[in-house]
Amino acid sequence: MEAPQKLLNSVDGCVDEALLGLVRACPGLTLLRGHRVVVRSDVHSLRGKVGLLSGGGSGHEPAHAGFVGAGMLSAAVAGGVFASPPPDAILAAILHLHHAGASAVLLIVKNYTGDRLNFGLALERARALGVAAQMVVAADDCAFERPSKAGRRGLGGTLFVHKLAGAMAEEGEALDRIVSTVNAALTGIGTLGVSLSPCSVPGCAPTFQLPPGDLELGLGIHGEPGVKRSKVTSADDVVQTMIDHMTNPDNQSRLPLTSGDAVVVCVNNLGALSCLELAVVTRAAILHLESRGVGVERVMSGAFMTSLEMSGVSISVMKTHPELLRLFDARTSAPAWPNLSTASASGRGFTVDPAPQTRPQDQTHAEGPLSPVLGRVVDGVCSALLQIQDELNRLDRASGDGDCGSTHAQAARAVQEWRRGHVTPGCPGQLLQVLGAVLQEKMGGSSGALYSLFLAAAAGHVTEQKSGPSDWARAVHAGTQAMRRYGGADPGDRTMLDALCPAADELMKLTTAPPGGHMDILQAAVQKAAQGAAATSDLTAKAGRASYISAARVSEPDPGAVAVAAILKAVLEALER
Repeated sequence: MEAPQKLLNSVDGCVDEALLGLVRACPGLTLLRGHRVVVRSDVHSLRGKVGLLSGGGSGHEPAHAGFVGAGMLSAAVAGGVFASPPPDAILAAILHLHHAGASAVLLIVKNYTGDRLNFGLALERARALGVAAQMVVAADDCAFERPSKAGRRGLGGTLFVHKLAGAMAEEGEALDRIVSTVNAALTGIGTLGVSLSPCSVPGCAPTFQLPPGDLELGLGIHGEPGVKRSKVTSADDVVQTMIDHMTNPDNQSRLPLTSGDAVVVCVNNLGALSCLELAVVTRAAILHLESRGVGVERVMSGAFMTSLEMSGVSISVMKTHPELLRLFDARTSAPAWPNLSTASASGRGFTVDPAPQTRPQDQTHAEGPLSPVLGRVVDGVCSALLQIQDELNRLDRASGDGDCGSTHAQAARAVQEWRRGHVTPGCPGQLLQVLGAVLQEKMGGSSGALYSLFLAAAAGHVTEQKSGPSDWARAVHAGTQAMRRYGGADPGDRTMLDALCPAADELMKLTTAPPGGHMDILQAAVQKAAQGAAATSDLTAKAGRASYISAARVSEPDPGAVAVAAILKAVLEALER
């Protein structure tokens, strides 16, 4: 099988370039020249305090270098991808912290043979040089029911150790006290991972094969297969399986968890899980733990200790108490540590009620002198749209999905239904608001949004029962401008605006016309709309669905423009009657 493509410059240089990218982006971090070691830029602030060193193979980013900073690691050593770092680099990091004034150095090592050997060798060499140093081995894997002599692997729960030890070191605690505290915490930390896909070391084929629809349970962070393979089910079921396996009394590597316990949870993206999926898994983890009577005090959700591009997730759980929570909540400048709330995730309200809101179409409106004529206009428009349903659908089939007429007819029937159960408001603005709300709910699509925009913008200009022709002219102009502003189309783009804009411009003459000339202007506006709609047959679509169709296939008028022209004609005829 071929090696999957990756966005790298070279296989050999990817680790060094990634480390350089991190320190260039984070002024709080520096590289130890000649080594793959990331160190705090303010390393001399460690004087008199315990320095913390961790690390391991690359490919787990942002671990480990992303957790270097005040309140967490003092330095991190990187090996090749999925390979333990060499003892010389580890020793160089230890000595750098020692010479910066650290009172002692604590090595936090994940339980893998290569890491134990190389960090252990560097530790012994450092001690021979007079450095006070100790090692904590993180082993939080809950996958194996009968662990081998090698013991539990170190996984995402190692991050909890980094945080607790880092907070204590920042406070100036002694090495022995830090070691005893984190070792005690490790007895209450468990991790389990699942994956929907393998990963691949740069330049290599995938680490294992996973058939479509299968899920690997209990895998490590180096691409090694898990302990069980099953079919992918719902996220809730997968999370329940994970936590049940982690806490199964028959599992010798279990995390003992009982009702009444308080925990910190880390939902860790193994690399390629989408943020949406991760949030669904996070929800499931919180709900399942709470259903068992466990209080979820804090939740981390994100990419913290990845496995290259593996599409999977690990869940780490740490039993906690007030002192551990205080250390967990302590501030850190490490760039990859999330900005978490210090409030408990359990036992709080997490939904709020929306502000009370009455839909315009449900409100009670008063009739007025204009109600009869407004009602006739609305009825006339609805009848006109129903009559041209087939024609609009035919025109739309050339440039769309052939439903323009059906959509307008659906809107017309929705308005008719509203009319049967409600009085027509005497205030034109209220009527326009109602019509806009009905279309927004019942018409749907871009047409529903555009008409609703038009009506919402127009409504504010005809708020009085005695609104005159000039008010209506400004209302139509405002509605048209709203459609242009939010829809992004202009006259000439082969849309409904090619009928509406000429009519709106003509109607603006009502603001200066003498009383006897109003109907003449309205008739001229209707004629301009019809001419504009007809002219769209010669235009090239620049907006809307028709813009994706070859111009040679679009030779008839735009159905939206034809609908607008029909609406304005129906308004005129109703007023003439």
